[in-house]
Formats: sequence, C-alpha cells, structure tokens
Amino acid sequence: MTTATPAAPASVEMIRKLVGFPTVSRDSNLDLIEFVREYLRPYDADVRLSFDDDKRKANLFATLAPGNAAGIVLSGHTDVVPVEGQAWGTDPFTVVEKDGRLYGRGTADMKSFIACALVLAPEFMARGLKVPLHLACSYDEEVGCLGIGRLLADLAHAGIHPHSCIVGEPTMMKPVVAHKGKKSYRCTVRGLAAHSAYAPHGVNAVEAAAEAVAYLKQMARRHRDHGPFDKSFDVVHTTVHTGVMRGGTALNIVPHECTFDFEFRYLPGDDPEALLREFTKYIGTVLEPEMQATDAAAGFVIEPLSEILALDTGLETEVVALAQELTGSDEIGKVSFGTEGSQFQRAGIATVVCGPGSIEQAHKPNEYITLDQVAQCEAFLRRLADRICDKK
Repeated sequence: MTTATPAAPASVEMIRKLVGFPTVSRDSNLDLIEFVREYLRPYDADVRLSFDDDKRKANLFATLAPGNAAGIVLSGHTDVVPVEGQAWGTDPFTVVEKDGRLYGRGTADMKSFIACALVLAPEFMARGLKVPLHLACSYDEEVGCLGIGRLLADLAHAGIHPHSCIVGEPTMMKPVVAHKGKKSYRCTVRGLAAHSAYAPHGVNAVEAAAEAVAYLKQMARRHRDHGPFDKSFDVVHTTVHTGVMRGGTALNIVPHECTFDFEFRYLPGDDPEALLREFTKYIGTVLEPEMQATDAAAGFVIEPLSEILALDTGLETEVVALAQELTGSDEIGKVSFGTEGSQFQRAGIATVVCGPGSIEQAHKPNEYITLDQVAQCEAFLRRLADRICDKK
C-alpha cells in the first residue's frame, strides 16, 4: 500500500506523548495507561484495566460503541526495551523529527500504531460503529508476553469474546499471518571449586558450559543446513541461540558455577520439546557422567524463562481477507520474531499482525519510524472505519 498523504499532525503529536513515557519493561507503565484512559474518557469508551501482581503495571482494554460482544481488537504493547549501553544521538524518550523520520524509543516498536489508533478513535465513534471496536494496550510484551495472558483471562471472565484481532507490530503495513514460536531457558552449571594449580581436583563449570553451548551451536548448524525449511519466512529454519553467559571469579580458581541463557525460535509445526530433549540427553549422557566422576553433586539445572507460541493463521480466515482489503494488497508474510498474536489466537481470536515501521529498527539505538509509514497506518485505519462504520 502506498500513499502520498502526509502523516497527520495529531498522530505525530500523540507519538511524541507516548514515547515521552519511559515505559521500559522493568518499570511501571501506569502513567501511560492513565494518560490513555483520560484521553478516551470524553468518548464514553468502556475501559477495563488488569494489573500485575504488584499493581505497578496494567493492561488497558477499551471498547468503543456499540456494546462489548465480539468485534475487532487493535492491539499493541506499551513497554519498550532498555536504552542503556546504546549510542543514541538524541534523548531516546523525546521524539526528534528529521528528514521524514521520527526518532525515539518505541517509535517503531510499537507506540506509533497505538498512537494512530488513539487519534482515530474519535472518528470511529463519530462515524457510527456497526460492530464493536476494541483497543488493547498490554504490559511486559518485551520480556515474554507476560501481560497479555492476564488481559485475555480478564476478558474471558467478563464474557467478552472478540472475533478477530490486528496486532500492530512493525511489519511495514504488510499483513503477517504466521510467526515463529520461542522458548527460552537458563542453564546453571554446578562444578567444584579448586585452586587452578590443582585443576584436575575440581570440576570446571565454565568448561562444561562451553561444551554445552558448543552442542547448541551444532544443533543450530544442523537446522541451518538440513531444515526443516519454510521459505515463506525471512529466516527459513528453526534457530538455536545462546545470548548470555556468566561464570568464574578469578583465573586462578576453578569456577564452581556458570550460567547461560539460550533459546529456540521454532517454525510453526516444529517441536521445541524435542529440541530440549535432545539437548538434555547430550548433557545427561556425555557431560554429567564426566563431571560426577569427580563430584557427585556436579551437574546441570535447566529452568524455563519465557515462551511465545507460534502464530499460524489460516489464509481462509476472515481477518486475513480484511487485512488484505485494508492494505490494498494480496501480499502476506511470515516473520521470525514473536508477538502477542499467538496468545490471541490460542484464546480463539483470529489474528493477523500488521503495523507501521520496520522490525529492522526495533531495539536499536536511534530507533525511528518514517512519516510515510505513519500515514499508511492512518489510511489503513480509515479504511477499517469505512468497513465497520455507518457513515462514510
């Protein structure tokens, strides 16, 4: 979909306001949620909040008239990734407009979609909705889609059952019908400390961890070379990745503990449990026997960190046809990154992912979205209004 229409000043201003809330996942998002609730108050939206256990974070679910049965959800997460250690050229929480771009943390991922939906909410109301339209703003997506489950449980308890959902993650306004799942883990290796001059008397946890990570790399290469493959994805195979490793206290001490975090990002239909079984079998049959010959207490402990289910929406689904109609293109995509869309799908809500901006800008210093992408999102939502409102 292309457009020559510039982004509306109201949308740009709303993006500025939302980015100005530093809603890094570790921090509260309540100021942003309260801002959205107050913004919607004059339009008589039915607003529900669902909180985390500490009452520091909240999801917001707003229903625009008429009623709250069925309807379409426009969904986005309010949290953003940290900026520490990144070489930003500007204040990441103050939007800077330059050369047709809006720079700031969350501009691409994914506050611009939320901003456009909020700005156009009054227009949806004024044009007379024929079916309910819902706005969902979640917390803690960036740390494992933790908030959306609570939102969906609250909706189920309240008897609210939307029939479809558009998750506005950055896809360059291209409908995405599938994404990979992700399961992440933390592995703690327990060895036996010793003076490095007597290294054979100890169990080196760092070396054992290194062998385990090397095996994960072998698994990654096998999937890269032998599949299974799905050429519809940007990364066509399941991936295995180790991202964090910590261990040891001094060079002259045999390290007694080492931890590393790893993940599987798997194609829909692939079995992440089979991947984990393969890895734990290698640990149990190859690494631990050697370690425990020196110290029976040595070994590995693996604990889950987070899970994002795979999304796989059927091409015949009504929401896919709707997204194609709204973008003006039959083109669809599949992506390697995960979204909350899979949890909507598991709750029985047919879901596509379609939003402004590029995932290539997400999580990076000097994150930005182009004004053209904002304008395309506005046009997409106005076409939705044409479809579900009485007044043209």
